[in-house]
Amino acid sequence: MLAYLTRRAVHSVIALTGLVIAVFFLARLTGDPTNLYLPPEASREAREEFSRKHGFDRPATEQFARFVGDVLDGNLGFSLKKQRPAVEVVLEAYPTTLKLAAVTLLIAISLAIAVGALAAYRPGRVFDRVGSTGSLIGASAPDFWVAITAILLFAESLRWLPTSGTGGFPYWVLPVTVLALRPFGLLVQVVRGAMMDALASAYVKTARAKGVAERSVIFVHALRNALLAAVTVAGDIAVGMINGAVIVETVFGWPGVGKLMIDAVEQRDFAVIQASIMITAAAIFLMNILIDLLYVALDPRIRHQ
Repeated sequence: MLAYLTRRAVHSVIALTGLVIAVFFLARLTGDPTNLYLPPEASREAREEFSRKHGFDRPATEQFARFVGDVLDGNLGFSLKKQRPAVEVVLEAYPTTLKLAAVTLLIAISLAIAVGALAAYRPGRVFDRVGSTGSLIGASAPDFWVAITAILLFAESLRWLPTSGTGGFPYWVLPVTVLALRPFGLLVQVVRGAMMDALASAYVKTARAKGVAERSVIFVHALRNALLAAVTVAGDIAVGMINGAVIVETVFGWPGVGKLMIDAVEQRDFAVIQASIMITAAAIFLMNILIDLLYVALDPRIRHQ
């Protein structure tokens, strides 16, 4: 296990290095920040001073070498817009995104396990058909379209919920619902398929022959084995949650790291872009390793070679 974790860590560092290099140079293709942060009537001397102060007058390769040196010293740069260290800006936004993602995943996973397990227990019945159809719709619906439609219907037309921002329970309903639709739809399909295989297996038939209560057969014997497939997909969903969060946070004005990335790109705040990508990538790599360890906890037969 230790050798496996070491290999995963090395692979993660290599992937993170390649990602940082790509982001560094691609971010600079968005344009010169001097034109954005100084007024059009600014003098040539003022523009040259701004570029010199922030190192934009240097060749890209020299800027990158300086950036690498700063990263090795624990410095991820200084935000042009916020006038603060970029890492502080990113870490300040992360708790908001993590809370949104955690609540969304908890709701989506809990509902999907219940719906998928019950649908598999009586395949072809009304509950199975309704659950399968609803899950397919949720898995296929684009986040941005659902978000805009939900705002038009529930916020603008019915005025039941706020259009954007943060606050009490009403502000959470639309963002969480929109962000949970795709994970819920995917997980219902996975849990249903895995449960149907588990319920047809020999150990379930043996449990029933021994007179084990049907509730225990479904939620203990079958569901525990079916959860391995669900954990795989749930892990991928959790890792990719930031992609959906970018859209949802932007549409609903949710002040998380997804919206921060979009704003940083528009404002050409290179340090915040780079810090956001680095911290997010590191969190994703760590989450992948934790998911692998969870496999072993759920099924001791699994051994990483």
